[in-house]
Amino acid sequence: MQHVSPVREPLVTGGKTYHDVTQDVCRQVEAAPNIRWMAALSVALLLLGVFFYSVYRTLWYGIGEWGLNKTVGWAWDITNFVWWVGIGHAGTLISAVLLLFRQKWRTSINRAAEAMTIFAVICAAMFPVLHMGRPWLAYWVFPLQNTFGSLWVNFNSPLLWDVFAISTYFTVSLVFWYTGLVPDFATIRDRAKGPIAKVAYSMLSMGWTGSAKHWSRYETVSLILAGVSTPLVLSVHTIVSMDFATSVVPGWHTTIFPPYFVAGAIFSGFAMVLTLMLITRVVFKLEDYITIEHIALMNKIMMVTGSIVGVAYITEFFIAWYSMVEYESYAFINRATGPYWWAYAAMMTCNVITPQLVWFRKVRYSIPLTFILSIIVNIGMWFERFVIIVTSLHRDYLPSSWAMFSPTIIDVGIYVGTIGLFFTLFLLFAKFFPVINMAEVKAVLKYTVDNGPTYTGQDPHHAPQPVTTHGVPASAPVNYDKHD
Repeated sequence: MQHVSPVREPLVTGGKTYHDVTQDVCRQVEAAPNIRWMAALSVALLLLGVFFYSVYRTLWYGIGEWGLNKTVGWAWDITNFVWWVGIGHAGTLISAVLLLFRQKWRTSINRAAEAMTIFAVICAAMFPVLHMGRPWLAYWVFPLQNTFGSLWVNFNSPLLWDVFAISTYFTVSLVFWYTGLVPDFATIRDRAKGPIAKVAYSMLSMGWTGSAKHWSRYETVSLILAGVSTPLVLSVHTIVSMDFATSVVPGWHTTIFPPYFVAGAIFSGFAMVLTLMLITRVVFKLEDYITIEHIALMNKIMMVTGSIVGVAYITEFFIAWYSMVEYESYAFINRATGPYWWAYAAMMTCNVITPQLVWFRKVRYSIPLTFILSIIVNIGMWFERFVIIVTSLHRDYLPSSWAMFSPTIIDVGIYVGTIGLFFTLFLLFAKFFPVINMAEVKAVLKYTVDNGPTYTGQDPHHAPQPVTTHGVPASAPVNYDKHD
């Protein structure tokens, strides 16, 4: 007998069978690149070319190519660094935290979200490395043995904590992402017709056979990595916030930064996941897997985290007034009414006012409005980082050192170029890797309301498998549709 939920909408629609899932997900991997994918990749590669040129100018002529000045020493580069790190948060959150909380709606979106994390962290890492001025000496940020000289890193600096937190986060996220890909690589390996594809996917699948032992180990590793990743999700942006909170700059020196930055990171990360998922579901015809219910649930999380960010903005102003510290009060008044008032207005509009539209069901379940909102949120989160960094620095204690910051064409080129780098990596991933986790989607088919598959006793191949705590069939074969 099939157990159904009277409340939740189906996680997979369209009456899909195991064979249908394999066919639908493998289609874009096995087919020749279509014109839409090639056009999108061409645009991404063009932006990537802008990135390489801007990096060349930065390395050849020096950091003077940027718009930094003696007052605003952190500006466009650190703004973009924090923005990309924030975007990288949602992928591991969706995979790790929702896995630990047994949320089955994660199965259709976790793969692309994890890939987004990897690519966003790569883009984020570009900025502090380039900010060093001589990135070929970047290894100096790590503790080295004395044979390298007497130079030793400052363990009291949160900038060093960034190195350890983000490198650990990237490594764990990469292993988590790859582990989930292994069963699907084996499915593609078994279906591959060309010799190059067979060899490539055989190597990537690492000898996966789909035995009970392999599924058990897969289950164990996934849960361990999820358990390790969950505190990392909280720690990474907390440590990024301490780059600011441990300073004595008015507007930065505040204890609210860690939870405020984490909420903002989840907020912007889910917005980017929505942007990518809405494009992916249309381009690869995956509407039956990335359903309107998935979109509505992500909208709810975005609304909650956006509200938390709004409360944090108000709290900052209240504490600045309550502290009776005139420098702190001036920093926040200057943000709202000073020369960069337009950036503050954009931040408040995009991050606080616009997400409240998600309270309305019609907005929450509207694909065009959700797509527009997701882009608006990420624009607003970029302005938040710009406001925090630049408006806190351009007016300091000495009016004689007050200055305005304006990005140069090289600043803009590096930022736009990292967007090209991100989409180049994501498009290559979406073409050559399964963009949806086939094994986990097949495991939740029987939890759907209207599309089974219900076991009738006639077709043992489609019989529901016993499931483990991870929701993956304990004795599932590597290829569910091998004999279809």
